[in-house]
Amino acid sequence: MNNKVTIEICCGSVEDAIIAEKAGADRIELNSSISLGGITPSIGSLIETKRNLNIPVMVMIRPRESGFFYDEYEIKSMEEDIKLAIKYGADGIVFGVLNEDGTINKEALKRFVDIIGDKEKVFHRAFDIVKNPIESLDTLIELGVDRILTKGQKNSIEDGYKTIKEIIKYSKGKIEILTGGVRPHNVEWMIRELNFRNLHVASFIQKEDLSMSSNPDVYFGSSKDKSECSYSVANYEYLKEMCTKIRNLQEE
Repeated sequence: MNNKVTIEICCGSVEDAIIAEKAGADRIELNSSISLGGITPSIGSLIETKRNLNIPVMVMIRPRESGFFYDEYEIKSMEEDIKLAIKYGADGIVFGVLNEDGTINKEALKRFVDIIGDKEKVFHRAFDIVKNPIESLDTLIELGVDRILTKGQKNSIEDGYKTIKEIIKYSKGKIEILTGGVRPHNVEWMIRELNFRNLHVASFIQKEDLSMSSNPDVYFGSSKDKSECSYSVANYEYLKEMCTKIRNLQEE
């Protein structure tokens, strides 16, 4: 059995990326707006991340929150974002694009794959809402996608692990399956019993922005319910503990 476990850490900023590498990540996924599920990061944040990291950086290309059906303007914008991300050092591109009926948009996906070229191609959790995961898996393999991020079409790995095992078996090593939903209570089970070897880890805490203390009642978004006095940052202590635990498990 291959004991090597690859740890990918989800990041929403340059600060997160630095924390993730320090905690023990093998690679990171760079986003912005984690509270929206992760959208395309700025080129500036990519440049600074690459300047400060020695591990691979996967760049999220997602133009907005709420689903994965995009119009032609959004698709063209994504193409330009992909080109820029590659130009400024992305080691891989993370994306997903669907039709309104929940099937993969093959035409748009092929356009993205052609632009990405020899960089890593990762289909994100849009996979978790496709109608037919096996048929979709065939499509992604056929079009040259290298990796899929999934929780087995569920919100937790405990509910989705059977589907993940099924697609791993079906794919026969033709595509890498990156498993989300990693938590302290299930990581040993995932590694020892399920033999999952590619883990996507995330944890964030709130960090105060002291500039807001002079007038904390002012808000800049659309809701008074969301505090403007703090923002999410990667949780170093949690991530370090998880990376250490994973390394110890793979060595046993």
